[in-house]
Amino acid sequence: MVDHAQKLADHVWQRYDTKERLIRFAVLLITLVVVVWAVRDIDIFWPWVWDAPNQISGLGARMWPPSATGLGNIVNALIETVHIATLATFLTIFLALPVAYIAAQNTTPNRACLWLGRFILVSSRSVNTIIWALLFVAIFGPGVLAGILAIMFRSIGFIGKLMGEAIEEIDKRPVEAMEATGASKAKVIVYAIVPQVMPAFFAIVILRWDINIRESTVLGLVGAGGIGMILQGAIDTFAWPTVATILIAIIVLVLIGEAITSLLRRKVL
Repeated sequence: MVDHAQKLADHVWQRYDTKERLIRFAVLLITLVVVVWAVRDIDIFWPWVWDAPNQISGLGARMWPPSATGLGNIVNALIETVHIATLATFLTIFLALPVAYIAAQNTTPNRACLWLGRFILVSSRSVNTIIWALLFVAIFGPGVLAGILAIMFRSIGFIGKLMGEAIEEIDKRPVEAMEATGASKAKVIVYAIVPQVMPAFFAIVILRWDINIRESTVLGLVGAGGIGMILQGAIDTFAWPTVATILIAIIVLVLIGEAITSLLRRKVL
């Protein structure tokens, strides 16, 4: 008994055994090799990296103090940016909800509709907003319309996916009860499904509107309207004090949007 206790006392506890330690070491080694390979493959010009602090300080000196020149145009562009985000979010609702309905396993009419809905959601989320904007600028020309469509097509995947998951998580008993009474498909949706997903719907739409405001600020860089167009023009003409003013305005807009969405969540949810 004493010998057994002594053996336990002399035993050093280890979290991983030898096999687990070797596996962890191999994973870390492979990760390190991949990272080094990636860094070497992208061909970074390291002298520019080392000189970045000097460039940042120089750029900051050129931006200070911010210029109030053209402040009216900046405010109008910010308002246009909010309009792009708001209209795109509103229009997305009418497209994303039907897609969410057919992409949810418990409401889709058949497997073909299920995979069609999921294909639409994946396609929407796979293409970045800037890429959508470039496509619509090429089709409709520069302007707000291209920005609205770009935000809308990007938002379909976000809202549709989250709403589809919310539909799949509903309580099936109200649906089965209404179907047992012979209620039509439309009535089942309105009275059994919609009430259960409404809280999720408001939360998702509010969140997406907040995201769309942020994304709308950069659409102008590719000619799709909003504050980004003025920002690109100021950068191209080396008007760095104006650039600083625009960046401050964008930060203020994002903070206001964050405050509004937080208030709406508390009021609605």
